Order: sequence, then C-alpha cells, then structure tokens
Amino acid sequence: QETRSNEESTDESEEDESEEEPKLKYERLSNGVTEILQKDAASCMTVHEKFLALGTHYGKVYLLDVQGNITQKFDVSPVKINQISLDESGEHMGVCSEDGKVQVFGLYSAEEFHETFDCPIKIVAVHPHFVRSHFKQFVTGGKKLLLYERGWMNRWKPSVLHEGEGNIRNVKWRGHLIAWANNMGVKILDMISKQRITNVPRDDISLRPDMYPCSLCWKDNLTLIIGWGNSVKICSVKERHASEMRDLPNRYVEIVFQFDTEFYISGLAPICDQLVILSYVKEISEKMEVECCARPRLDIVQPLPESCEEISSDALTVRGFQENECRDYHLEYSEGESLFYIISPRDVVVAKERDQDDHIDWLLEKKKYEEALMAAEISQKTIKKHKILDIGLAYINHLVEKGEYDLAARKCQKILGKNTELWEFEVYKFKEIGQLKAISRYLPRRDPVLKPLIYEMVLHEFLESDYEGFATLIKEWPGDLYNNTIIVQAVVDHLKKDPQNRTLLQTLAELYTYDQRYGRALEIYLTLRHKDVFQLIHKHNLFSSIRDKIVLLMDFDSEKAVDMLLDNEDKISIDRVVEELENRPELQHVYLHKLFKRDHHKGQRYHEKQISLYSEYDRPNLLPFLRDSTHCPLEKALEICQQRNFVEETVYLLSRMGNSRSALKMIMEELQDVDKAIEFAKEQDDGELWEDLILYSIDKPPFITGLLNNIGTHVDPILLIHRIKEGMEIPNLRDSLVKILQDYNLQILLREGCKKILVADSLSLLKKMHRTQMKGVLVDEENICESCLSPILPSDASKSFNVVVFHCRHMFHKECLPVSNTVSPVQFCNICSAKHRGPGSAILEMKK
Repeated sequence: QETRSNEESTDESEEDESEEEPKLKYERLSNGVTEILQKDAASCMTVHEKFLALGTHYGKVYLLDVQGNITQKFDVSPVKINQISLDESGEHMGVCSEDGKVQVFGLYSAEEFHETFDCPIKIVAVHPHFVRSHFKQFVTGGKKLLLYERGWMNRWKPSVLHEGEGNIRNVKWRGHLIAWANNMGVKILDMISKQRITNVPRDDISLRPDMYPCSLCWKDNLTLIIGWGNSVKICSVKERHASEMRDLPNRYVEIVFQFDTEFYISGLAPICDQLVILSYVKEISEKMEVECCARPRLDIVQPLPESCEEISSDALTVRGFQENECRDYHLEYSEGESLFYIISPRDVVVAKERDQDDHIDWLLEKKKYEEALMAAEISQKTIKKHKILDIGLAYINHLVEKGEYDLAARKCQKILGKNTELWEFEVYKFKEIGQLKAISRYLPRRDPVLKPLIYEMVLHEFLESDYEGFATLIKEWPGDLYNNTIIVQAVVDHLKKDPQNRTLLQTLAELYTYDQRYGRALEIYLTLRHKDVFQLIHKHNLFSSIRDKIVLLMDFDSEKAVDMLLDNEDKISIDRVVEELENRPELQHVYLHKLFKRDHHKGQRYHEKQISLYSEYDRPNLLPFLRDSTHCPLEKALEICQQRNFVEETVYLLSRMGNSRSALKMIMEELQDVDKAIEFAKEQDDGELWEDLILYSIDKPPFITGLLNNIGTHVDPILLIHRIKEGMEIPNLRDSLVKILQDYNLQILLREGCKKILVADSLSLLKKMHRTQMKGVLVDEENICESCLSPILPSDASKSFNVVVFHCRHMFHKECLPVSNTVSPVQFCNICSAKHRGPGSAILEMKK
C-alpha cells in the first residue's frame, strides 16, 4: 500500500519544512515519456540542447523534444541499452547495449557503423566534433577501451587504448581529452600526444564498481569532476613546464578540491562555481528495522579545499524509488539552460533553477507578502506569472485576516494607487468587518477622488462612536469630498441630544465655513470663544457681521479684538465701536486707550470722556494722557482730578493752566515732598516760585536741608542761608554746607577749564584762518570781474593792470570797485556784503 501510494503521487518534490528557499524546482518529464515508462524502463539518457535521447531496458532508443514528446524511435537491441552518446552538433549518435552491439550513425544522413562484440559493451562515446571528416572517432568500453578511427576507404580501424583493469564503467570525452573509469580508478588520455596523463585511484575499494559506478563530468575543457562512492574529487589538467618534461607527458592533473558526502553518489553536474550531486540514500525502516532505499536527494554544494558547504538539499519522490539501486539513477544536464535531468527506471524528473516567479511563489506560500511585493516591483519587467496588483491585494487580505487593520489600510495607498474601483471595494470590505476607522486616514483626497458616498459613510461611522475622530477628519478632508448638507444635518441631529458638546459645535462651525455660511460659523466660534474667530473674520471679510458682536469679541480677547478693529477702521468706524461699548465702559476704555496710543488726534472728540475712563479704570495712564493730549478740556480734567483728590494730576493741570503757585503749594502741603517741589520749580524756572518755595520751607528744617542740597545751581544759597533763624536745628546742616562749598568749587573749576579750552581753540582757529588767508589765489583768463563781467585779465599782458581778489574768491577790476567812504583802508566784497556783513572780507591786492 505504501509503495502504491508513493508511485501514484504526483508531487514533483517534497522539500523540508524550513524557512530556507529551495534553489531548484522540479517537474516530471511527461507526455511521451509517461507512455514509454508504463511499458518499459529507462536505462540511460543523454541531453542535447535541441532534444533528448532516452534508452530503455527493452533495447529501444527514443528521441524526445524538451517536453517529452516522442519525435523518433530506434529499435537497436532486444536487451538493455547501456549508453547513448551524441556529438556537439546533435547530428550523430552512438549506442551500445548489453548484448555487445555498438552502433554509430547519423540522424540526418546514411552514415552508419555496426559492430557486435562477444561481451557486454557498457559505454560508447563519439568525438565531440564527429560531424567533421577528420574527427571521425569514437571509443567503446567493455573489457577494453577501444578507439575506432575511420581511415582509408571509409574503413574503421580499432586500437586498444587501455585494458587489463576490469570493465570500463564510464567514459567522458571533452575536446582532446578522454576520461574513463574502470575497476581500479579514473584515467585521462591526451588524444593529441596519445599519452595517458593521470591515474586517480578510487578511495573505497570495498564497494562493488558495478553497483556503485563512477560518475564523471567535465566542467570545462580542463576541469574534470569525479564522484565515486561518497567521495568527490575536482581535478584540473595543467601544462607541465618545459624544464620538467623529460620523459613525462606534457600535461599533468592536480586535484584542487576533494571531499566526502553523506550518501552515495549517482551523478554529478556543475552549476556556476557549485556542484549538483544526485545521491542514493539508504535508511533504517522504523517498522521492520532493516535497511531500505529512501528517496534520492539532489544537493547543491559549494566545494571547499577539504570539505564542502551545503547550499540546498531536496529529497525527490520518484516512482519506484524503494526498488532502485545506486546504479539505477543517472544525472544529465543541459549546459546552456541549466536544466538537470534525474533518470530512474520508472521516472524522469527535470530540475531547473528557480526564476523570479518561483521565488515569488515561495514567498507567497510562506506568507511573506511584503518581500514578495518588493521582489515583484524590482523584477516587474521579467516576471510573467505574477502581477504586482494581485500580490498586493493578497497582502492586504492577509493583513486583514491577521487583524493588522491599520497596516492593511496603510498598504492600500501604495497597492491600490489610483484605482477607484478597488479603493471602493476595499472600503466596503473594511466596513463589513467594522474597521472603517482604520482605513479613514489613508483614503485618497486628491487624484483620485472616490464617490461622495464613501466619505459620507466613513464620517457617519465616526459620528456614531468618535466625535474627536470625526472632528479630525472634517479638518483634514477638503469640503468638496462629501455632501456638506448631509453631514451638517447629521451633526445638528446629534447636537439635539448633546447641545453643549464643544467638539460637535466646533465641527459644525467648520462645516458652515466650508458651506460659506460664515455668519452661523462666527456665532458658534464666539459662543465657544474659539481662537480661530479672528482668523475667520479676516479671511472671509466678515466685518459687517460683527458690528453687533463687538462686545462678545472684546470679552473673548480684548487685545486681539481692539487690534483688529483699529486695523479696519474703514469697515467699522470708531464711533460705531464706541457706541457698541457704551454699556461696557471698561472695554470702551481699552479701545480708546489703544486708539490714543496709535494716534493722539483720531479720537479727540472722546478725550473728555477718556478723562473719566482713565480716572476709573487706569489711573497710572491718566497723567501721561493729560500730558500728551492737546484736545483735553483742562477745566473738566481739573474738576475730576480735584474731586478724586489726584494730587499729581492736579499739580500738572494747575501748572499747565498757569497757576504754578497753587501747584507748588499743593506739592508742599499735600505731598510734602521737597524733592518734587524743587523739581517742579526747576521745570518752571521762575524766580518767584523759588521765592515762594524758600518762604514755605524756612520754618521747616527738613525742607531747608533739601533746598540746601539741591538749589545750588539755580538760586544763590546765600539768600536761603541769611533767612535761616538763629538757633534753628537743621538736620545734616554741616554736610549740606560742605556740599554747597564743594559744588561752588566744582563750578569754579569747570569755568576755568572751559576758559582754557576756549582760549586754546580760539588761538588754533585763528592760526588756521591766518594760514588759509595767506595762501595764493589762482587768477587766469577764465575768471571774470564780478562787476563788469569782462575777463579779469587784459588781452594785452604787457599793459599794467590792477585786480582785487577777496578771500571769498570774488574778483574785481580795481577801477570797478566803488570808492570807499570810510577812512579805513580795508575793503569788503560787494556781493558778500550784500548778503551779510561780517569778517572774512579782507582784500588781497595783486599788482603787476
């Protein structure tokens, strides 16, 4: 039962359940091969890039295409075909069989050779270039290795290449080198020199060579791979140096890699710098506790100098593997396409390198969708089987099944792109599983835009369960994605249940804004005292809507409101604002104060009103206002300040109205601040005020001290000192007198210093002026007389002439100057004297 179930299995290969991706993929060679192997058994096969040649146990040779269809059939012998050989052109074939028959013939010509030996012929190999006339050679192997060459009159001449070491088990011909294996080991013959250049003995002589045959494979023209038992050797044919020749062949062989495998070798093939090894495996049966045949293995290994590294290992389920021996398996390969054929009596399996489609298949099988999607994007021009979109959709479904809804929704952006139908399909799928919220953040908002129903569906989902999320979407989504009226009505319905919900109210205001119903939006923003209210007014020019809402704006943020109102006086007049704030004088004051700061004249009609406002709400700024305002009624201001007993303000108003004595008296009596009184007297700079101040202070010792310390530079201290009554105790009198003397000395020193500086500067400037006036003045023909306007110099230079040149550079003929009435010989320039009379007009006479 177990054998039958394995034989009927259609599995191409069974791989380890590991995470490591296999390197090869497998498929059975079917069609004609299936039909052949139902009645016969495969004994050997050879591979050409154009076709396959299959030999059977019943002596048949079939030519097959690469899909396994039979193209030609040859009945060679009634017994087993041991070997088939093809030349490189694929036009000539050599066949040998168990009954000793050897045939070499042309597939497309009448050329043919027949020979029957008295012993089984195990191998035949035609020259790789047999198609050429001077390479008509082939070798056969039974008990001897015979070389057949076609000579004169098309006769075939045999010659013995080797004998005496048992049956020839395998032959491989590459270029000018023939490698063969017998019971003792492997030999290589150089066909050019007809010399044997090496002998590689087999390692394990305990194995029967007929049961565990040697596998030979040429990697290239100079590299031979040998597999025998569980040993692998890689040999390199090299040229011998001329100095080492003597009687030795001109070539020699060096074993560059050698290692052992875990199982017995049935076939070898190169793949890049690695090896493909077909192994025969035996294992212990758990039920019967005896050794039995297991599935053969196909391994890819990386050769190392004394070992190997396994790259991949696959166990192959071939039909009837339980009954096969090591000699029943063969490995052939097609160099051009990296195809490997595993031949067993009842099955032929083709292994090929996995392409990108296979790699993606494996990733999908292992549910590595992210890597599969990345691989498909990188190789999108070469993959044939897969589509990036299909992989992406499978990835989304996988994430949804795992419950990773947010990641699945995020991947939709990349995978679905601009496909609106797929987007809508995925949204409905997320709705079915109750995860509309997950996909909401990733829905497209521009290019493409989905149907409004999709966005409305998502918004309703949030409105039912998450007001904050709903508000976020309204802020982030453009208002044209959905029907604004429907969403507004839905929000209004929810507000009926919860009318004070700030989130819903704010969202409704934003919806009204999208719908250009700015008045309603503004009302909500003001009710909520929302920071965006001013931005909304500016952005949409809603000043006409806030004429009756000024108090609300001021209550919300008076500073911003005042700035906005003052910046837009042309839209809301000052009078309108003052009128609206009539019942809120504290806000009225804030507005008028800011207006006054900007421009002292704009609100002049309200300056009288502002006196009361400052008195009530902003006393510190009352005095600066009184000082800066030129439109304030002083009598009204004085009345208010006197009523409220504002001394400083009253003092200022009295002084401004010319009543300096009353102001000073108030300072002395109300404030009793001598320093301030002195400061006030200094500002007024009035002798009578100083006299009043001295009279008031004369009987008050602290005031006298203050006066002595401060009036030295404004009033003669002697006047104050003479009036001090004898016997009056004055605090710190000595210090005050010392200070007066020091101040006086300081004044004397300053005067003397200034006098020295003034004298020095005057002398320096006098010298500078003298040097300047002593310099000559250029007079040439271009100069003219400022009086008669004729050239200053005569045309005839030989005649004598008189010219007067002033330091101001004006020039006159002497006769053109008016006669001076004064006795002084000094003359002045008429032009400059007309402008101003002053020094600097001394004349310089130049006579010639």
